Amino acid sequence: MTSSYTKFYINGEWVAPQRPTMEVINPATEESFASISMGTAEDVDDAAQAARIAFPEWSCSSIEQRKEVLGKILSGIKTRSEEIAAAISTEMGAPMDLSRTAQVPSGLGHFMTALKILENYSFEEVRGSTRIVKEPAGVCGFITPWNWPLNQIACKVAPAIATGCTMVLKPSEIAPVSAYILTEVIADSGLPSGVFNMVNGDGPGVGAAISAHPEIDVVSFTGSTRAGREVARAAAEGIKRVTQELGGKSANIILDDVEDFTKAVIGGVRGCFGNSGQSCNAPTRMLVPAARMEEAMEVAKTAAAKATVGDPTDQNIRLGPVVSETQFNKIQGLIKKGIEEGAELVAGGSGRPEGIDKGYFVQPTVFGRVNNDMTIAREEIFGPVLCILPYEDDADAVRIANDTDYGLSGYVSGEAEHAQQIARQLRTGNVHLNGAAPDFSSPFGGYKQSGNGREWGIEGFEEYLEVKAILGAA
Repeated sequence: MTSSYTKFYINGEWVAPQRPTMEVINPATEESFASISMGTAEDVDDAAQAARIAFPEWSCSSIEQRKEVLGKILSGIKTRSEEIAAAISTEMGAPMDLSRTAQVPSGLGHFMTALKILENYSFEEVRGSTRIVKEPAGVCGFITPWNWPLNQIACKVAPAIATGCTMVLKPSEIAPVSAYILTEVIADSGLPSGVFNMVNGDGPGVGAAISAHPEIDVVSFTGSTRAGREVARAAAEGIKRVTQELGGKSANIILDDVEDFTKAVIGGVRGCFGNSGQSCNAPTRMLVPAARMEEAMEVAKTAAAKATVGDPTDQNIRLGPVVSETQFNKIQGLIKKGIEEGAELVAGGSGRPEGIDKGYFVQPTVFGRVNNDMTIAREEIFGPVLCILPYEDDADAVRIANDTDYGLSGYVSGEAEHAQQIARQLRTGNVHLNGAAPDFSSPFGGYKQSGNGREWGIEGFEEYLEVKAILGAA
């Protein structure tokens, strides 16, 4: 049965636009389970105008009022967490266990972080005879992806609400249901009309209109590097502030002095395959000492065999499908390219896993003896495909890791001081040492073609503030 999510949320009301609808596909079954309306520039204009009208009042709202709203949103997400987890699992294929333990908690984490920062943040300071005031940046346009849908919306919406901004959100049309539920939660939070607006649609129809709209001051985009270029071009005419979290091809350097080489390789395989490889910061290039390549491949082969693939509602499944037929075909083409270019296929390969004949399921795949000039080492595959590359010494490992257009994340395993020394040489916005978990209070973002600006933590909070100097005021 197909559910209808065809309304937009504009100026505090659920509106039913007379627009064409799009079917939302369950990637595990290849069948439609929901429908949404496809917005246009006209809908974006309605939402942006509402956000502009709401801005003067909300930008002057009290800290206590913002805290109250954030608290109610947190409570609403917790109350509907199982519903949101099921929606994420159905719309983008995440196993239910991952949806419950990572997808939903990450969204909660960003709202909790914004609330905590707001409780202690100083919006004014005196510097000599000048008062420095940090004010809301204005109307924000948010364009978010499908791979971590609640997480990517929350890390934009939460700090925007906390800092007194108003906003227009375009969630991914591929994974819109979890965003719809969050919008229902926000609608019940007491947030004044027009502060938060949601319009469904695709990039050309809604995303481009958000990027170019004259009433939108800040654009925050998460997605592919290719789409990020289009957002920046559209925003340039209005000299908007643009923050982007784009693609990645993160290196995972395993040093020869790592305490447990086997454990580090297994952790790297699991990290790459998590969320079916659909994470922009996934450790997709594993760098190992050349003399230990054979050992690494054997460990990775065993680990890949344990990465069970199947129905995401099955509690024993660790990998669900990838999100769409388009993604499935792209990944299959890159696996084929890896074989053609001479990488050694250690595990997996082309086609669906054995016994599965429907759904966008990809075999967990490992390539060994990869060199960094191969296509699979340079392009973001966005699927459960790991490349293992050899390096000769520290300098060679750093050179290979940095030899990429991207710079979103990195991973180093080894003796603590040694690992930190290597981490400081990596041209990337994040480095995880010895399996360190994500930290919502730390900044997240990239160098080079992985984007600009930062999300998460105080740095992400301050992306939604403008700085004013009032001279002679103190």
